[in-house]
Amino acid sequence: METEHRVAVGDSRQLGAVDDDAVELVVTSPPYPMIEMWDELFAALDPAIADELEAGEGREAFELMHEQLDEVWKELDRVLVDGGIACINVGDATRTVEESFRVYQNHSRVIDAFERLGFEPLPELLWRKPVNSAAKFMGSGMLPPNAYVTLEHEYILVFRNGTERRRFEPGAERRYGAAYFWEERNRWFSDVWTEITGELQELERGELRRRSAAYPFEIPYRLVNMYSVYGDTVLDPFWGTGTTGLAAMTAARHSIGCEIEGEFARAFAERAAAAPAISRDVVRRRLNDHREFVEEELESGDEFEYAAENYDFPVTTTQERRMQLYAVESVQRTEDGYRAVHEPVDRSDLEGPRPRS
Repeated sequence: METEHRVAVGDSRQLGAVDDDAVELVVTSPPYPMIEMWDELFAALDPAIADELEAGEGREAFELMHEQLDEVWKELDRVLVDGGIACINVGDATRTVEESFRVYQNHSRVIDAFERLGFEPLPELLWRKPVNSAAKFMGSGMLPPNAYVTLEHEYILVFRNGTERRRFEPGAERRYGAAYFWEERNRWFSDVWTEITGELQELERGELRRRSAAYPFEIPYRLVNMYSVYGDTVLDPFWGTGTTGLAAMTAARHSIGCEIEGEFARAFAERAAAAPAISRDVVRRRLNDHREFVEEELESGDEFEYAAENYDFPVTTTQERRMQLYAVESVQRTEDGYRAVHEPVDRSDLEGPRPRS
């Protein structure tokens, strides 16, 4: 299997390099309005934003920032297939403007924008970021009533383009091969993620990561597996250092990224070179986690009705039987991105003792 990964340097408000109905999934984390680190970027797109902030008009600045994001969402409506899914990772902002402290609800404003475009909101996810500072609480500390809760979570908003789900031919191999394990389903489709860590983030250059506000690899990797099948194309209009692209490559999907800063796109070469090792580690972890699950179930007296066709272990449901995971064997540069070659991970790649059947 081969996958293509294109990276375009440009303004995501005009995705000219992406054809209509060219992608099946969007996974992205945009700049968050009213987070100070993004003020300069938004002001460059619309100088009126800087004027409103200078005048102490927080609500007006908030709306102008979202109007810039609205242009991107319109492009997503154009490039997503009917029934395609958009996953938007966004956090709310707390900020004091002209001595007025308040929360700016970015997630609500994004939901409104997608609904106006005709997208159907689906159940959203929350992921809780670890915050270890002893001084993380805002306000008057231990004295009521003027303390404020700390925002320790972000939203993953999920939308379907239109009212109809995607349709597949009966028994579609690319869909059944892309199945996930029953126990992964139970964990991934819970509406609150508390165990996401920053693993694999050491691949990012410190300054680039700070400027990109990159989210953990596990987030786009899960979403790509949850909402796409083999052969699909994943788009990230706010590419940053390419965490979504790396996740798509690891999951054996195609990807397209758009990034306004060329330095970020160039930095992805290091991450693409590491994709073979990363993908094999991720796949082995998933397979070995499942084998541990099987061993625990068997030790507790439970039985399995189905056997995996490509692996030496049982599975919980018939939908998992044809699962086939792939690892990246090699990555080559192309004129506009990268080409990855994937090979199926088979029985010989499993580590440790086989569980009893």
